[in-house]
Amino acid sequence: MQDACGRKVRYLRLSLTPACSMRCVYCRPATYVGGTDGLLSPAEIQTLVGHLVSAHGLTKVRLTGGEPTTRPDLLDIVRRLHSGLGLSGLAMTTNGLTLARDAAALVDAGLTRVNVSLDSLDAERFRGITGVDGLRRVLAGIDVARKAGLSPVKINTVVVRGENVAELGGLVQFAAGEGLEIRFIELMPMGPLAAQWQHRYVPESEMRQSMRDTVLSWEPLVYEGGAARRYRAHLASGFATVGFITAMSCNFCAHCDRIRIAADGSYYPCLMDNPAGNILPAIRPAFDPAGLDRILAAGLRSKSAEHPATGVAVMTSLGG
Repeated sequence: MQDACGRKVRYLRLSLTPACSMRCVYCRPATYVGGTDGLLSPAEIQTLVGHLVSAHGLTKVRLTGGEPTTRPDLLDIVRRLHSGLGLSGLAMTTNGLTLARDAAALVDAGLTRVNVSLDSLDAERFRGITGVDGLRRVLAGIDVARKAGLSPVKINTVVVRGENVAELGGLVQFAAGEGLEIRFIELMPMGPLAAQWQHRYVPESEMRQSMRDTVLSWEPLVYEGGAARRYRAHLASGFATVGFITAMSCNFCAHCDRIRIAADGSYYPCLMDNPAGNILPAIRPAFDPAGLDRILAAGLRSKSAEHPATGVAVMTSLGG
């Protein structure tokens, strides 16, 4: 698969559910109630991904939500995707609340890597951002995930003015001490804070400035694809690998190799654009590979060279 700009699709971000055990200020609107009826079944997910691998060269899948660990059949999904499909990697993004409980079983099922959302190391601020008093559980989950063999374990931090800018240096020090990679993500003009975006957005340049007393120097690392530009941040006490995901100040659209499918089958060639259709008619009641290919190809033909100025999706239904 490739789009009208010649960008080849190798990466699927698959939302398993819009349900989530947190209500982060930038992600889930206060009035949002996502339905969990009619979600893709483990067998349907296996068929979908197997076709994309064998017919179109897909190499990577990331399971997202909402919160994927709220799916009671998550281990079955992971086993099916790990078993014989030919993926080079199977990853998951999680809020980490149940990771201490689930990490070992997920590794046994075939999960290879995990990204954990962590926007603050202060318990009160964490609760203010996420709506949950769960910082200790998330930190325990990160520790157990590393010991269980998930590698790499990466930290995702969405940077929001008025919430956590002053903590970025401390988060880098935490990542350095734990041997983790951390990625700072620019707030995008979509979701609950879209109307406040101009006042809440923090560009990469300001993020770096906020860490000037912590990071002595930035050493660029070789770009290996993906959304993040990565650096070795040299600290007085060591170093950390830091990525910046700068969709707004310096987008990575030219290197985009991904598509997104939401839990209800909605198909997004671009995170910030309108959905380009729904794949469910090609999945049930029986799998129609030619029909699926037509839906995917039509969406890729309409994909723009760069993302729109504002987004339309509710992030908790799509997983970022």
